Amino acid sequence: MSDTQPEIRKGLVGVVADVSAVSKVMPETNSLTYRGYAVQDLAEQCSFEEVAYLLWNGELPTAAQLAEFRREEAGNRAISPALHQVIKAFPHDAHPMDAIRTAVSFMGLEDPEAADTSEPATRRKAMRLLAKIPTAIAAAHRAAKGQEPVAPDPGLGFAENFFHVVLGKVPQPEVVKAFDVSLILYAEHGFNASTFTARTVTSTGADLHGAVTAAIAALKGPLHGGANEAVMHMLAEIGDPAKAAAWLQGRFDHKALVMGFGHRVYKHGDSRVPTMTKYAEKMAEVVGDRRWMEMSRILATEMVEKKNIHPNLDFPAGPAYHLMGFDIPLFTPIFVASRITGWAAHVIEQAADNRLIRPLSNYTGVAQRTVPALTERS
Repeated sequence: MSDTQPEIRKGLVGVVADVSAVSKVMPETNSLTYRGYAVQDLAEQCSFEEVAYLLWNGELPTAAQLAEFRREEAGNRAISPALHQVIKAFPHDAHPMDAIRTAVSFMGLEDPEAADTSEPATRRKAMRLLAKIPTAIAAAHRAAKGQEPVAPDPGLGFAENFFHVVLGKVPQPEVVKAFDVSLILYAEHGFNASTFTARTVTSTGADLHGAVTAAIAALKGPLHGGANEAVMHMLAEIGDPAKAAAWLQGRFDHKALVMGFGHRVYKHGDSRVPTMTKYAEKMAEVVGDRRWMEMSRILATEMVEKKNIHPNLDFPAGPAYHLMGFDIPLFTPIFVASRITGWAAHVIEQAADNRLIRPLSNYTGVAQRTVPALTERS
C-alpha cells in the first residue's frame, strides 16, 4: 500500500492492538486459556470464584485466599434502597440488558470510590460489581414481572445465589454445576468487542463503572453477547427436530445468517463448545426434555458438513439456560454476570500501562471546499 492509500482492516481484523497476559487461544491446541490454564480444565476442576480470582490475580487461589474472596464477594451483594427504587421505575418491557446497563451506571453514582482510578480502588470496585450485578439483574427481572426482589443469601455460593435471587430457589447440584461451568466459559475471551470497548474507555482515564457500562452496551448486540438469546429463539422457531434440516436448508437458500455459528478467532471449532454441550446434555437429562439438544445436534452436524462452519459457545449455552429455567431475555445478562471478571482484568491491565486508544480513519469524503452564501445554495 502507498502512503496515500493505507491498508484498511474493517472490523480491525488481524490488527494486534496491544499486549495482554489475561487470556489466549493457543494455536497448538486450539484451546482458550486463562492465565495459561485451558478453560475446559478450569470448568471441570474449579469453581467460578476460583476462576475470577485467577483472572484478577494471575494465579489460582489457595484455600485461605478462596475463602476470603468468597467472604468478600458474599458480603457485597446487597444493592441500595435507592437503586431498588430506580429499578422499580424501569419500564416493564425494558430489555434486561438495558436495565443492568443503567443499574451499573447508577452504582457508579453511589460508589464511595467512584472518582478513584487507582488499581487498589479499581479492584475493590470490581469486587463490588461482581457481587452486586446478579442482585440488580434479578431485581430488574422480578420487577418486570411484578414480583418483589429476593435478598441475596451470603451463605450461598455465587452460582447458587444467582438462582436464589432470580428464581427464589436453588436447584439440584447438577444444575448449579452446569451453570457454574457456563460462567467460567463466558468469563473472558481476549480483545472481543465489549472488552476492547472497556479498554478504550479506560484508556481515556475513565473509571471502572464507565468502562463496564460501555462494555454492557457493546455486549447487548446480537453479533456479540446477544447471540445466545438468538439461538434459543431460533430453536423455538424450529420447534421440532424433524423440521431442523429443512429449516436450515431454507436459511441456506436465502443466504440468511444462522445464529450461534462461526467465530473470528477459532478456525477449527470453539474449544469451549464440547464442555458446554456436555453440560447442556446433562441439563436435558435432568429436565427430561431432549428436543432442544436433538435440534441442536442436527443443526451442528449439517452446518459442519455443508458449510464447514462450527458452533460457538452461544449455541449450546442458549438451550442450557432455557433448560435451567431462565427466561430468554436473561441469557445475555448472565453473560454480564460472568464477563465482569474478564472486563475488570483488562481494565486493570490497560490502566497499568496506559496509552489513549485513538486509531485513525482514511477519509473518503469530498475535498476541502468553501462555504457558499445562503443565497447561493440550491
